[in-house]
Amino acid sequence: MAATQMLLLLLVFFITNPNRIGAEELKSELQTLLDIKKELDPENKHLASWSINGDPCKDFEGVGCDWKGQVSNITLQGKGLPGKISPAIAELKHLTGLFLHYNALVGDIPKEIGNLSELTDLYLNVNNLSGEIPSHIGKMQGLQVLQLCYNNLTGSIPREIGSLKKLSVLALQSNKLTGAIPATLGDLDVLERLDLSFNHLFGSVPGKLAGPPLLRVLDIRNNSLSGNVPPVLKRLNDGFAFENNLGLCGAEFSPLKSCNGTAPEQPKPYSATVTGFPSRDIPESANLRLPCNGTDCNAPPQSHQGSILVGLVVSTIALSAISILLFTHYRRRKQKLSTAYEMSETRLNTLGGGGGFRKNSGSPLASLEYSNGWDPLSDNRNLSVFAQEVIQSFRFNLEEVETATQYFSEVNLLGRSNFSATYKGILRDGSAVAIKRFSKTSCKSEEPEFLKGLNMLASLKHENLVKLRGFCCSRGRGECFLIYDFAPNGNLLSYLDLSDGDAHVLDWSTRVSIAKGIAKGIAYLHSYKGSKPALVHQNISAEKVLIDQRYNPLLSNSGLHTLLTNDIVFSALKDSAAMGYLAPEYTTTGRFTEKSDVYAFGVVIFQIISGKQKVTNLVRLGTEACRFHDYIDPNLQGRFFEYEATKLARIAWLCTHESPIERPSVEAVVHELGNCSSCL
Repeated sequence: MAATQMLLLLLVFFITNPNRIGAEELKSELQTLLDIKKELDPENKHLASWSINGDPCKDFEGVGCDWKGQVSNITLQGKGLPGKISPAIAELKHLTGLFLHYNALVGDIPKEIGNLSELTDLYLNVNNLSGEIPSHIGKMQGLQVLQLCYNNLTGSIPREIGSLKKLSVLALQSNKLTGAIPATLGDLDVLERLDLSFNHLFGSVPGKLAGPPLLRVLDIRNNSLSGNVPPVLKRLNDGFAFENNLGLCGAEFSPLKSCNGTAPEQPKPYSATVTGFPSRDIPESANLRLPCNGTDCNAPPQSHQGSILVGLVVSTIALSAISILLFTHYRRRKQKLSTAYEMSETRLNTLGGGGGFRKNSGSPLASLEYSNGWDPLSDNRNLSVFAQEVIQSFRFNLEEVETATQYFSEVNLLGRSNFSATYKGILRDGSAVAIKRFSKTSCKSEEPEFLKGLNMLASLKHENLVKLRGFCCSRGRGECFLIYDFAPNGNLLSYLDLSDGDAHVLDWSTRVSIAKGIAKGIAYLHSYKGSKPALVHQNISAEKVLIDQRYNPLLSNSGLHTLLTNDIVFSALKDSAAMGYLAPEYTTTGRFTEKSDVYAFGVVIFQIISGKQKVTNLVRLGTEACRFHDYIDPNLQGRFFEYEATKLARIAWLCTHESPIERPSVEAVVHELGNCSSCL
């Protein structure tokens, strides 16, 4: 009884006391959020709900509050925000979670962010942030997860991060960080995952990194590290990744060589070489004149140097003139090609994500050349006999590709993205194809890996996968081409968000059939079939589901990630995250699994039955409560089977469960869909 009275007294106090939170504090938080909005969304295209007359705890999209009404969480991942992070963020004293990943944010990480003493989760990954990591982050003693990967951050890793005693995940991969790995990172007692890969770090690997007892993953690949790898890191087994650090040694780690008591030669990040100076200290663009003494340099007489210089200039001019004449002749002989390779993406109606290229300083015909004579199809001696036969049987020549597309006429352009362009083509046998065109810089640089990817693509054969007809690689163009069967009815995305009475509205039986076909295609990818290993698609979406002439679904871009560089593959994730296809666990693990494919499949099923691109909470709650009017496409006008609708909704709901363990396997989904009468 006394406890009840106490609760009532507390309730009356909080209701009657206007300063329980502080009117001034509430007003201050509102103004702070508006200041933050000005920087994050300068053109007010994405955060329209953040207004002066709104209640941050009720009306502001992505803002969460605690029981006191204080802003405690900002969740704005995948919104396409193009602005900057405002230093005003530090005024939100009670913020525990800041999730701004998968946007297009630019500029520095403000040092004021270190004043957020209660912050536990900081996700700024997959943006375009630059500048150095502020050392002030070391003051955020409550921080548990720090995700800054896939940005353009420079400078060294602040040693102050080692003071974050509660940090369990530190992800800094795919930036432009330099300097040594701070030994203080070994003081992070509860650290479980440390990813420093794909940077420009140099120096040795600190033995203290093996200190955190809970550490499971240490990734230092693709840096310029050197010296002996501490043997104690052997305890991490497969969780320790160290490849592509040419200076590392250590007999305990295959395939590293033994150090033999001496440190290996320091790798040279820059091409400039000057006697007596470490090459890593001299930028490639430096113009240095050093004195010659003794045998340090045997310079030729000045007059001889002048003759050599004149000869080089004359030769360069002559070669340039010949190149220009040849290029001009080629351009006139062929049809003029478009050079407007915009970064913006056009929705593709026929083949997956479409195509395009990064802007280049010159025409791709002249400026793109394969390094080291790269021509993956010119020599197949390192492949198995089976792989050689596959490649030869799928190989097209450049003339066939050019003729099919009318020399890549803009009339035949189906779409373009930031790494490829896709054209419709007609082969000599009269069959229609879609030809995906991409530059060599988008492909894996190692020839064996590229050929392995081609072999993988050629091995995929299923009725619900887009059929690969062949490929072509041109050394002269610096480009490769994938030739697929053409899907005449576009992609699934074009059948969503249709208006009432639209002729393209899919009937119910077709929707159920499409759902089952997608599931079958994914199940094939996930299974081991003969020479084909199990494969995770990684980028399932309505845009990647093509529709053939019989309205059968065909998954596109299957296995394409095995051919392309990691940064190109990752660039596609922003759209995937924005549309809700990305499984929630990816933000912490950074890995794709079969269950992440299942999650994306569940989102697609929601889209199929609702007819909407965006899957809202109303749709999810409606499926759970069997309220058909909340999740069934009204364009169907009631023409659907309730039993099947309930089953599809249940499958979608289970597949998008927050916990990957609770999601069914795609094989179980295929079995369940087999019981639908319209699926038979």
